[in-house]
Amino acid sequence: MTEKTIGIAPKQMQDVLQKLFLKYHFTEEKAKLLADVFTESTLVGVNSHGINRLPLFIDYIEKGIIKIDNEAEKLENFGSIERWDGKLGPGIINAIKCTNRAVELAKSHGMGMVALRNTNHWMRGGTYGRQAADAGCISILFTNTQPNMPPWGGKESRIGNNPLVISIPREEGHVVLDMSISQFAFGKINDYKLRGKKLPFHGGWDDDNELSNDPEKILSNERGLPIGYWKGSALSIVLDMLATLLSAGDSTSKIGEKDFETGVSQVYLCIYPAAFKDKNLQEKLIKEIIDYTHDVEPMNPGGKTYYPGEQSSLIRARNLKEGMPVNRGVWQKVMTLSS
Repeated sequence: MTEKTIGIAPKQMQDVLQKLFLKYHFTEEKAKLLADVFTESTLVGVNSHGINRLPLFIDYIEKGIIKIDNEAEKLENFGSIERWDGKLGPGIINAIKCTNRAVELAKSHGMGMVALRNTNHWMRGGTYGRQAADAGCISILFTNTQPNMPPWGGKESRIGNNPLVISIPREEGHVVLDMSISQFAFGKINDYKLRGKKLPFHGGWDDDNELSNDPEKILSNERGLPIGYWKGSALSIVLDMLATLLSAGDSTSKIGEKDFETGVSQVYLCIYPAAFKDKNLQEKLIKEIIDYTHDVEPMNPGGKTYYPGEQSSLIRARNLKEGMPVNRGVWQKVMTLSS
């Protein structure tokens, strides 16, 4: 812990958050589910999309942007493909429901997809990748966002950082890729700001059109840096096209016309690898790739390479022992909201 952080036990956070969500008139079931997800995200070290984002989530409820009584509903089905409407309900609740449905479709057809429109921020996308993996499914999930990156070569933000999640189930520990298409998710940039630190690499442009690692300068104008420069810009555009086309929902352009980020479009695609009936071979092939990437000389003494999701598991184990480091100011806001 540091002078800016306080150690919070997972059970303590779950209890505080469940009480808070009940105060805002969620049902017992939904209050517990939300508390569990926010806590788990913080437990694996993603405070930016866990506890740090909680005050904004409550602000959206108070403004009526998130409709607490609404849930995603199916509109159309085409065999293993379905379109759903999120009805502006809580993004976490909608995402869990649509992931479960994509898993059901995958187990019936080998592959299943739910395209969801008119929903809210799903917080940490890796939550649903792990949910699918726990159910034995590979998943490819993505969402569009408000515009917060310039298309490569442009000055104004016209594309979203459109998070992408890919998960692969594995007995020794699931592989879970959870990444925004910006070099740093904006919640992560804010996390660095709260800790009074600079980003380890450039994360966006300042007001003088210069690349910067200063969180304050990047957050002031919301012009993030795409991963891979022009390649990330192109990937962001294509993910927005797919999410919008498949769900018949709002694009980043339409979301940007609103006062707040809401009504986003998402895709939940699941594949059931057990349909191939060669589980041992699948495990062997994944292990081969992991072992090959692990067995490399590190650039720095004592360094190590990791597969996607491995470090999150290590952070989770450490935080279970030592408590979760939470910004003191953020925790005070949460305690004030819950009182």
